[in-house]
Amino acid sequence: MRKALIVTLAAVVLVAAALAGVVVWQNSYDLREQRVTVPADGRLLEGVLATPAHGAGPFPLVVFVHGDGEVDATHDGFYRPYWEAFARAGYASLSLDKPADWLSRSMDDRARETTDTLTWARTRPGIDGNRIGLWGASQAGWVMPAVVARAPAPGVAFVIAVGTAVNWHRQGEYHLRSELRAEGAGPERVAAALRAREATLALLRRGATYEEYRATPDADPDLGAERWTFIGLNHTADASADLRAMPPVPVLLLSGADDLNVDGAETETVYRELLAPGTLTVHRYPGATHALVRTPVERSSWRLPLTALFAPRALFPPGLLADQRTFLEQQKRRGAQPLPGR
Repeated sequence: MRKALIVTLAAVVLVAAALAGVVVWQNSYDLREQRVTVPADGRLLEGVLATPAHGAGPFPLVVFVHGDGEVDATHDGFYRPYWEAFARAGYASLSLDKPADWLSRSMDDRARETTDTLTWARTRPGIDGNRIGLWGASQAGWVMPAVVARAPAPGVAFVIAVGTAVNWHRQGEYHLRSELRAEGAGPERVAAALRAREATLALLRRGATYEEYRATPDADPDLGAERWTFIGLNHTADASADLRAMPPVPVLLLSGADDLNVDGAETETVYRELLAPGTLTVHRYPGATHALVRTPVERSSWRLPLTALFAPRALFPPGLLADQRTFLEQQKRRGAQPLPGR
């Protein structure tokens, strides 16, 4: 009996060691990382500069612009497969921790922060200041067009937009309808939810306080005062004017077919209408969510954490990382050649 117990324990130890080895292997990336401190919009932000594993540069650079929520520079490791794919295309990646007071920031504040980050990056000896582009997800869709439209020379070289919207109000209604549809809500419930939404928008339009909002019968008990302030600052966001004002830089628009937050088809339509001809490339991934994670993985309470731990590159739909790598390699080959005008 003692011998059997020893054998069992030995087997458990071997399995645990093997699993630990898999985790280490799957979470090792072909790149170099260094912590940096960047002055941006009146504050110092910590971040990570990830560069290709080999070579001294100067490397072209991808600056990351976060979506909603409290996000650190690596997005809890979620960004590293992107950085690795970009490094294999010969690009560095720069991502900063979101400020602690991010709920008090407008999209214009975030655009200034991003512009300052570009300015800082151009001072780095290992970075090619003439080939810096933006990668941004979700709310970054209201930040990146403003940065590109207003950036001083040499400007922004390219944009990768992931699950971005154009108009805050239209995006909000789409999100609400999608969630209700996913829950199987009937017509009466949908109509009631839309009426409640309109009442909340009326409060926002007249600058109502959080206390006034909380006093309404349809107030969301999970919506706190800081989030109310954030929505008040940003609910009128619309990227149309900035998209129209953008110079003709290459734009890669990525979306998931199962996105419940943003209508990717509408974003594509508006981008095609407003961006310079010949500048837009679009990929829409079946079986992928707003975060461009495979739908069955994201919507499973156990598959998501296990995949993130044991196979993080498998979080993404087939082709996502390769398509971005190809796009970046194309920008390197294009170099300083002008794109078609408007």
